Amino acid sequence: MKAIVIGATGAVGMELLDVLIRDPRYEQVLAFARRDPGMKAEKLRFYRVDFDRPEEWQEMVRGDVLFSALGTSKKQAGSKEAQYHIDYDYQVGFARIARENGVPRMVLVSSVGANSSSRWFYLRLKGQIEEDIASLRFDGLTILQPPSLIRKHAKRRMEVLSVKFIQLLNLAGLARSMAPVSTETVASCMAETGAESFCGIRRITGQEIRRISR
Repeated sequence: MKAIVIGATGAVGMELLDVLIRDPRYEQVLAFARRDPGMKAEKLRFYRVDFDRPEEWQEMVRGDVLFSALGTSKKQAGSKEAQYHIDYDYQVGFARIARENGVPRMVLVSSVGANSSSRWFYLRLKGQIEEDIASLRFDGLTILQPPSLIRKHAKRRMEVLSVKFIQLLNLAGLARSMAPVSTETVASCMAETGAESFCGIRRITGQEIRRISR
Protein backbone atom coordinates (compact mmCIF):
# COMPACT_ATOMS: atom_id res chain seq x y z
CA MET A 1 0.00 0.00 0.00
CA LYS A 2 0.98 3.61 -0.53
CA ALA A 3 0.28 5.88 2.45
CA ILE A 4 -0.11 9.67 2.33
CA VAL A 5 0.51 11.63 5.53
CA ILE A 6 -0.23 15.22 6.53
CA GLY A 7 0.56 16.56 9.97
CA ALA A 8 3.78 14.56 9.85
CA THR A 9 5.78 16.98 12.02
CA GLY A 10 3.40 16.96 15.00
CA ALA A 11 3.49 14.68 18.05
CA VAL A 12 1.17 12.05 16.57
CA GLY A 13 2.43 12.53 13.02
CA MET A 14 6.06 11.83 13.90
CA GLU A 15 5.04 8.64 15.69
CA LEU A 16 2.89 7.67 12.73
CA LEU A 17 5.76 8.04 10.26
CA ASP A 18 7.88 5.78 12.45
CA VAL A 19 5.12 3.15 12.62
CA LEU A 20 4.42 3.23 8.88
CA ILE A 21 8.10 3.00 7.97
CA ARG A 22 8.43 -0.17 10.08
CA ASP A 23 5.14 -1.71 8.89
CA PRO A 24 5.70 -4.01 5.88
CA ARG A 25 2.09 -3.53 4.77
CA TYR A 26 3.00 0.00 3.67
CA GLU A 27 5.40 -0.12 0.74
CA GLN A 28 5.67 3.65 0.30
CA VAL A 29 5.00 6.62 2.57
CA LEU A 30 4.49 10.13 1.17
CA ALA A 31 4.71 12.93 3.75
CA PHE A 32 3.46 16.41 2.84
CA ALA A 33 4.50 19.14 5.29
CA ARG A 34 5.74 22.70 5.58
CA ARG A 35 9.01 21.55 7.14
CA ASP A 36 11.13 18.42 6.96
CA PRO A 37 10.21 15.89 9.69
CA GLY A 38 13.87 14.90 9.78
CA MET A 39 13.30 11.18 9.26
CA LYS A 40 15.08 9.13 6.63
CA ALA A 41 13.99 5.80 5.19
CA GLU A 42 14.10 4.16 1.79
CA LYS A 43 10.32 4.05 1.44
CA LEU A 44 9.70 7.55 2.84
CA ARG A 45 9.35 10.45 0.41
CA PHE A 46 9.01 13.98 1.79
CA TYR A 47 7.36 16.87 -0.04
CA ARG A 48 7.87 20.37 1.38
CA VAL A 49 4.67 22.17 0.44
CA ASP A 50 2.84 25.45 0.82
CA PHE A 51 -0.70 24.35 1.64
CA ASP A 52 -1.98 27.67 0.30
CA ARG A 53 -0.66 26.77 -3.17
CA PRO A 54 -2.23 23.37 -4.00
CA GLU A 55 -1.59 23.84 -7.70
CA GLU A 56 2.07 23.13 -6.97
CA TRP A 57 1.56 19.69 -5.36
CA GLN A 58 -1.97 18.38 -5.90
CA GLU A 59 -0.96 15.98 -8.69
CA MET A 60 1.36 14.13 -6.30
CA VAL A 61 -1.45 13.31 -3.85
CA ARG A 62 -2.09 9.76 -4.99
CA GLY A 63 -2.15 6.57 -2.95
CA ASP A 64 -4.25 4.02 -1.10
CA VAL A 65 -4.94 5.77 2.20
CA LEU A 66 -4.63 9.32 3.52
CA PHE A 67 -3.63 9.81 7.16
CA SER A 68 -4.22 13.19 8.76
CA ALA A 69 -2.77 14.14 12.12
CA LEU A 70 -2.70 17.81 11.18
CA GLY A 71 -3.60 20.30 13.88
CA THR A 72 -2.36 23.26 15.85
CA SER A 73 -3.39 25.34 18.85
CA LYS A 74 -4.56 28.91 19.14
CA LYS A 75 -1.32 29.79 20.92
CA GLN A 76 0.85 28.27 18.20
CA ALA A 77 -1.21 29.72 15.36
CA GLY A 78 -1.55 33.17 16.94
CA SER A 79 -5.33 33.54 16.72
CA LYS A 80 -8.56 31.60 16.29
CA GLU A 81 -8.70 32.67 12.65
CA ALA A 82 -5.19 31.35 11.97
CA GLN A 83 -5.94 28.11 13.79
CA TYR A 84 -9.09 27.64 11.73
CA HIS A 85 -7.17 28.25 8.52
CA ILE A 86 -4.56 25.61 9.38
CA ASP A 87 -6.82 23.01 10.97
CA TYR A 88 -9.85 23.35 8.71
CA ASP A 89 -8.79 24.88 5.39
CA TYR A 90 -5.56 22.92 5.01
CA GLN A 91 -6.98 19.64 6.24
CA VAL A 92 -10.30 19.65 4.41
CA GLY A 93 -8.71 21.11 1.29
CA PHE A 94 -6.06 18.40 1.18
CA ALA A 95 -8.65 15.68 1.79
CA ARG A 96 -10.78 17.02 -1.05
CA ILE A 97 -7.82 16.87 -3.45
CA ALA A 98 -6.98 13.33 -2.32
CA ARG A 99 -10.55 12.22 -2.94
CA GLU A 100 -10.64 13.89 -6.37
CA ASN A 101 -7.43 12.01 -7.19
CA GLY A 102 -9.08 8.70 -6.34
CA VAL A 103 -7.64 8.02 -2.86
CA PRO A 104 -10.21 5.56 -1.45
CA ARG A 105 -9.66 5.68 2.31
CA MET A 106 -8.78 8.19 5.02
CA VAL A 107 -7.87 8.02 8.69
CA LEU A 108 -8.45 11.28 10.57
CA VAL A 109 -7.35 12.26 14.09
CA SER A 110 -10.05 14.38 15.70
CA SER A 111 -10.94 14.77 19.38
CA VAL A 112 -13.29 13.33 21.94
CA GLY A 113 -16.30 15.63 22.20
CA ALA A 114 -16.01 16.94 18.63
CA ASN A 115 -19.32 18.58 17.75
CA SER A 116 -20.06 21.23 15.14
CA SER A 117 -22.70 22.69 17.48
CA SER A 118 -20.44 22.91 20.53
CA ARG A 119 -20.14 26.22 22.38
CA TRP A 120 -16.38 25.59 22.59
CA PHE A 121 -14.37 26.75 19.59
CA TYR A 122 -11.95 23.80 19.53
CA LEU A 123 -14.65 21.11 19.70
CA ARG A 124 -16.83 23.00 17.22
CA LEU A 125 -13.88 23.22 14.82
CA LYS A 126 -13.14 19.50 15.11
CA GLY A 127 -16.82 18.71 14.55
CA GLN A 128 -16.92 20.85 11.41
CA ILE A 129 -13.82 19.13 10.07
CA GLU A 130 -15.35 15.69 10.69
CA GLU A 131 -18.60 16.60 8.96
CA ASP A 132 -17.06 18.18 5.89
CA ILE A 133 -14.51 15.42 5.37
CA ALA A 134 -17.34 12.88 5.73
CA SER A 135 -19.20 14.72 2.97
CA LEU A 136 -16.32 13.94 0.57
CA ARG A 137 -17.51 10.32 0.58
CA PHE A 138 -14.31 8.37 0.92
CA ASP A 139 -14.98 4.67 0.45
CA GLY A 140 -13.79 4.23 4.03
CA LEU A 141 -13.34 7.00 6.61
CA THR A 142 -12.02 6.23 10.09
CA ILE A 143 -12.17 9.03 12.66
CA LEU A 144 -10.14 8.66 15.84
CA GLN A 145 -11.43 10.68 18.80
CA PRO A 146 -8.74 10.40 21.49
CA PRO A 147 -9.03 12.20 24.83
CA SER A 148 -5.94 13.94 26.27
CA LEU A 149 -2.70 12.87 24.62
CA ILE A 150 0.41 11.79 26.49
CA ARG A 151 3.37 13.16 24.55
CA LYS A 152 6.93 11.97 24.96
CA HIS A 153 8.27 15.45 25.48
CA ALA A 154 5.33 17.46 26.78
CA LYS A 155 6.48 20.97 27.67
CA ARG A 156 3.28 22.94 28.16
CA ARG A 157 2.62 23.19 31.90
CA MET A 158 -1.17 23.06 31.63
CA GLU A 159 -1.00 20.03 29.33
CA VAL A 160 1.17 18.13 31.82
CA LEU A 161 -1.03 19.09 34.78
CA SER A 162 -4.28 18.17 33.01
CA VAL A 163 -2.95 14.74 32.06
CA LYS A 164 -1.79 14.08 35.63
CA PHE A 165 -5.17 15.19 37.00
CA ILE A 166 -7.09 12.80 34.73
CA GLN A 167 -4.67 10.00 35.60
CA LEU A 168 -5.47 10.56 39.28
CA LEU A 169 -9.19 10.34 38.52
CA ASN A 170 -8.57 7.08 36.66
CA LEU A 171 -6.84 5.63 39.72
CA ALA A 172 -9.96 6.47 41.72
CA GLY A 173 -12.13 4.69 39.15
CA LEU A 174 -13.48 7.90 37.66
CA ALA A 175 -13.40 9.29 34.11
CA ARG A 176 -12.12 6.07 32.55
CA SER A 177 -13.43 7.13 29.16
CA MET A 178 -11.19 10.20 29.42
CA ALA A 179 -8.03 8.29 30.32
CA PRO A 180 -5.09 9.88 28.45
CA VAL A 181 -3.78 8.04 25.40
CA SER A 182 -0.14 8.09 24.30
CA THR A 183 0.76 9.49 20.90
CA GLU A 184 2.38 6.12 20.12
CA THR A 185 -0.93 4.34 20.80
CA VAL A 186 -2.86 6.69 18.52
CA ALA A 187 -0.27 6.28 15.74
CA SER A 188 -0.39 2.50 16.04
CA CYS A 189 -4.19 2.54 15.85
CA MET A 190 -4.04 4.73 12.75
CA ALA A 191 -1.72 2.31 10.98
CA GLU A 192 -3.90 -0.67 11.90
CA THR A 193 -7.17 0.89 10.77
CA GLY A 194 -5.58 2.33 7.63
CA ALA A 195 -4.58 -1.15 6.50
CA GLU A 196 -8.13 -2.50 6.75
CA SER A 197 -10.45 -2.78 3.76
CA PHE A 198 -13.21 -0.86 5.49
CA CYS A 199 -16.23 0.80 3.88
CA GLY A 200 -18.35 3.52 5.45
CA ILE A 201 -17.65 5.88 8.35
CA ARG A 202 -16.61 4.81 11.83
CA ARG A 203 -15.55 6.70 14.93
CA ILE A 204 -13.11 5.17 17.40
CA THR A 205 -12.71 6.52 20.94
CA GLY A 206 -10.28 6.04 23.85
CA GLN A 207 -10.73 2.46 24.97
CA GLU A 208 -11.17 1.17 21.43
CA ILE A 209 -8.06 3.06 20.30
CA ARG A 210 -6.08 1.18 22.95
CA ARG A 211 -7.55 -2.17 21.98
CA ILE A 212 -6.84 -1.79 18.28
CA SER A 213 -3.31 -0.48 18.81
CA ARG A 214 -2.35 -3.72 20.55
